[in-house]
Amino acid sequence: MFRPVVVGLDGSPESFTAANWAAREAQRRQLPLSLVHAWPWQNGELPAPDSEDTVRHWAQRILRDVEKELSGRYPDLPLTAEHVPTTAVTALLERAEGTEMLVLGSRGLSALTGFLLGSVGQQVLARATCPVVMVRTNQQSTAERPGDEVVVALQDLREAPGPLLDFAFAAASARGATLRAVHVRKLPSSDYGYGLATGPVGYLHGDLEGQVNRELEKALEPWREKYPRVTVERTIDLAFVAGAVLRATAEAGLLVAGRRAPRSALSTHIGPVTHAVLHHSTVPVAVVPHG
Repeated sequence: MFRPVVVGLDGSPESFTAANWAAREAQRRQLPLSLVHAWPWQNGELPAPDSEDTVRHWAQRILRDVEKELSGRYPDLPLTAEHVPTTAVTALLERAEGTEMLVLGSRGLSALTGFLLGSVGQQVLARATCPVVMVRTNQQSTAERPGDEVVVALQDLREAPGPLLDFAFAAASARGATLRAVHVRKLPSSDYGYGLATGPVGYLHGDLEGQVNRELEKALEPWREKYPRVTVERTIDLAFVAGAVLRATAEAGLLVAGRRAPRSALSTHIGPVTHAVLHHSTVPVAVVPHG
């Protein structure tokens, strides 16, 4: 049985953009798409609910409008729509179980500040058991640009997470895109001096560049074999980690980052690097749980 792509709708323009992005992704992967609207997840432009009938009317209208639009654009895409009478966080986390990915819209504050997560997005990102993709309303999210890369951020090569790499390779394969693996190696300042903190690895003396390349290649090898048609490029840098990852997305259509599964079910921690790229990326960001 195929696992669906699920998109959360709240009636905002951002969630409509997310629904279109999710529909394209589901079609690429030949997966069904599920539209979910939960109340309360109220957009400020909608009227305050004054009765159960009002709530039902707006929920049905949101789902009906999106379903009609997507059915027209993607007539062969299996599509379902569901209104869930519970909180957004509860509904989305429940539907994240056994799902290929969960897609949410995110309001962009500006070209520089990127994503505004909000309490729903923050909680779902930190607790979902499936990859969560945050989509902004901008050209990188709405336009199909052949040749856009998929960028995956790898932090610790000693334990490169399988779910993260598998998602990134599958996304690149579905798009026919190049996968760019980005690794930023932090160096002890006592050994190399602060002056090298923002230089590329190639400027370092010794065999450090070769060592890091070998480690990265070893981490990628099982997925190169699983996805032999995916072209892989590597970027190794010495810099502020999130900054190096964001620079690598200049030609990207999707950024894939990881987060460790929380020890507590109530945790909202997603890691400093992932948190930073979520707030500053101009391309859709997939956050993949692992560990």
